[in-house]
Amino acid sequence: MANLIHSLACVDPQAELGDNIEIGPFCVIGPHVKLGNGCQLANNVTVLGHATIGERNRFFSNCVIGGEPQDHSYQESATWLEIGDDNVFREGVTVNRGAEKEDHGTRIGSHNMLMSNAHVAHNCYVGNHVMLVNGVLLGGHVHVHDRAIVSGNTVVHHFCSIGTLAFISGGCRCVVDVAPYMMATGSDNFEVKTINLVGMRRAGVSESSIAIIRQAYKQLFREHKGIADVREFFAQQQDDIHSIELHTLLNFMDMTNAGKFSRGREVFRNAPSINTREQRKAA
Repeated sequence: MANLIHSLACVDPQAELGDNIEIGPFCVIGPHVKLGNGCQLANNVTVLGHATIGERNRFFSNCVIGGEPQDHSYQESATWLEIGDDNVFREGVTVNRGAEKEDHGTRIGSHNMLMSNAHVAHNCYVGNHVMLVNGVLLGGHVHVHDRAIVSGNTVVHHFCSIGTLAFISGGCRCVVDVAPYMMATGSDNFEVKTINLVGMRRAGVSESSIAIIRQAYKQLFREHKGIADVREFFAQQQDDIHSIELHTLLNFMDMTNAGKFSRGREVFRNAPSINTREQRKAA
C-alpha cells in the first residue's frame, strides 16, 4: 500500500520509508531516519538524527524523537536511536538519541507504551512491554527491563536500573535500582514496599514462583539477609533454586550491590565507550 504523506509535512528525500506509512501535517523527518512499515505519525511529529524505527509504531501529536542528547559533553557526532515494533508514543513524548558515551545509542524495544509528556534521555534502554505513564522522566543511562511499569510523574535518577516486572508508584523520586518483581514507592524515602503480585499474575508467573519471590523479598528487604545466605537457603529447598524468577532477582541484586549508591550501572560511568556495532555485539 502506498504511503500517505500530508502536503504540509517535510520529509527529507534521503529518509528511508517503508510501506503503508502515514505522516500527518507539519511533521519533520530528517535525512538519516529509517521508518518501518505501517508507522503512523500524527501532526507535528519530529524525527531527527540517526534514528532506526521498526514497524507499526504510532506517534501522536508533538512527539520529538531522536533529538540531540541534553548533555554538555555532546560533540554533535552521529550517535543513534533504535526503536523496535508496535510501540505507542503519546502526545509530547521526547526521546533523545545517545551521547558519545557507552555505545553511543539509545534503545527502545517493542510493544511499549510511553504516555503523554514522558521523556527518555540519552543512552537509555527500555525493554519490551514497558509502560511509562504520563510525565515520567528517565535520566541518562537508565535501563528499564521488560514489563516494568513506572507510574505518573516519577523521576528516575541517571544510571538506575528498573528490573523485570517491577512497579514504581506515582510521584516517586527513584534514586536507586528497583529489583525485579518488586513494588517501590516514596519520594524522600524511596524504598521497596512489597512484591508486584498483580503484575506477576498478569504476566503468567506461576503461583509457586510467586511464593518463592515472596519468601526472597522477606529475606532480602525485611530481614536484610545477604544474597549468599538467601541463595544458600533456597539451595536447601532443592527445587526452588531452579526458579528462573529467583535467578533473575538474585543476579540483579548482585549487580546492584557491585555498583555505587545502590545503582549497579554506576560502574559504567567512567568506562570507555563502545563505538562500533561490531564492538557492541562483542560486548
